[in-house]
Amino acid sequence: MKRREFIAGLVGALALPIRVRAQGDLPHVGMLMTPGENEPEARARVAAFRDSLRKLGWIDGQNLRLDLLWGDGDATRIKGFAVDLVMREPRVIVANGTPAVAALRKATRTIPVVFALVMDPVGLGYIDSFARPGHNITGFTFIDFSLVGKWLDLLNNLAPATNRAGLIYNPETTPYWANYLRSDEATSVSKRTRLIGRPVRSSAELESAIAEMARAPGGNLMFPPDPFNVVHSERSARRSQELGLPTISVYRSFAELAAYGPDTADIFRRAASYVNRILKGEDPSALPAQNPDKFDFIINLKTAKALGLTVPPMLLAESSEVIE
Repeated sequence: MKRREFIAGLVGALALPIRVRAQGDLPHVGMLMTPGENEPEARARVAAFRDSLRKLGWIDGQNLRLDLLWGDGDATRIKGFAVDLVMREPRVIVANGTPAVAALRKATRTIPVVFALVMDPVGLGYIDSFARPGHNITGFTFIDFSLVGKWLDLLNNLAPATNRAGLIYNPETTPYWANYLRSDEATSVSKRTRLIGRPVRSSAELESAIAEMARAPGGNLMFPPDPFNVVHSERSARRSQELGLPTISVYRSFAELAAYGPDTADIFRRAASYVNRILKGEDPSALPAQNPDKFDFIINLKTAKALGLTVPPMLLAESSEVIE
């Protein structure tokens, strides 16, 4: 009897640390998303990331612990979450969007950071070069500023009366748009259409900026990458429709007239591959940063008809999706 009790006690003593170790020593990955949790496109990105990790052999709760935080498009919240994640000391952090990378760069220079959907990482000083990032940060970009010219061309073809386009952005979450708008590149992007920056920081300012572009004929709107634009996409779409303003966006879920931009879910799948490589011991400073290689062009024929616009057959042929 005593022998059986001794063995049982020994087994119990050994089993307890094994269970604790299994829960506590899982590879830990942090993930900072700049949009809100209720945004469908943002949830699709996280789902693509998880699915890619699963295919690489990593399953949250089994052999991986994933801490997922949502910034809700709020610059202060994003900065706070960046500090929070660094204090948790994960093995690697996935940073969705330029505001998240900016905050994490201030919070850590040692924990590997894989960015997804970031603007101009070399110009902003996050990496030394695409080929050799050189520090603890690497990943996958979203767009470069030359895409603004593409949006303007599409607006001019879809809405020939276009003479000015308002670019909506929040200077607190994406201050680089202000620098771009002051550049020679922005002033020469189109001889036909005047590009106008419309900085907004609140719902009221957003409403005012949209209304201002509708005060005279020929006004249009562009919604570039910005967590503020993601959070307020429904409000922007509704108000633009009410005022009869043609719009174009980088976001697939905001194709009121048209959307043109990278396949964001694919970028998150690729980010998972870098997380996998870093968890297996590779140095982020030696993993080259990469640009998107898959793009979507979506046209909304329903909106075009409501605006009295005729979509050229050439653009229909080039589109990857047509919303009837």
